[in-house]
Amino acid sequence: MSKLPKSHKFLDLSDYGRPIAKLIANTLKNTAFTPIHVTIAFIASGLIAIYCIIESYYWLAAFFLILKSILDAADGELARVKQKPSYTGRYLDSVADIILNALFLVSINYVTDTPNWLCLLAFLGLQLQGTLYNYYYVILRNKFNGDTTSRVFEDKTPIALKGEKQKHVNMLFGLYKLLYGVFDQTIYALDANANMGKVLPNWLMTCISTFGLGFQLLLMAIMLVLGLKAFILPFFFFYTIMVFVFIGIRKYFY
Repeated sequence: MSKLPKSHKFLDLSDYGRPIAKLIANTLKNTAFTPIHVTIAFIASGLIAIYCIIESYYWLAAFFLILKSILDAADGELARVKQKPSYTGRYLDSVADIILNALFLVSINYVTDTPNWLCLLAFLGLQLQGTLYNYYYVILRNKFNGDTTSRVFEDKTPIALKGEKQKHVNMLFGLYKLLYGVFDQTIYALDANANMGKVLPNWLMTCISTFGLGFQLLLMAIMLVLGLKAFILPFFFFYTIMVFVFIGIRKYFY
């Protein structure tokens, strides 16, 4: 099952790893590997990337950043091919992402000797960008009966699906709210009526997909290997202005 019906798919610049992710999922379909195992693998890949950044192995860091992005897509694909969606996997994925994102930027801050305040602002900007992308994307998926494990408004603890335990869902949802709550509430406040608006055109969703985590990690990887590591934190800080540009376009035209 795809996240969106074919007629409503757009060019997602953050989803370049999807073909390989599908191959991985289909390879693991009839094995004992679960989506949680793949999530653990992307966590490991992210941690290796952090080590490589700190040790200045930037080509290796780039490889593991992109591998992390591919595996991040593969866990969801495996859940779909096995027809075993779960809130446990959905929130574990998100909690792992935000912690790794913070560590990626801290490691870049370390090797570039960038001011700590800029690292913090870059992290806040990175997460706000990703939250807007996810917000609009989940609205689109819900409107067209795509994958609905992710919800437009994450305000109540969901009921565990078949095969998972409610206590695990409760714990991970609590962590999700703790880590993402401020970003979700900020985007809701800036564009509370997005789910009642028109369907966003494909070109706009493609532009917004530059906020997707896959594209963010790709940019980090490219800038590391090109010797532009000192520009990574300033870029993500200043690119946050596009959050307000995209919201303005959505409000005015759609």
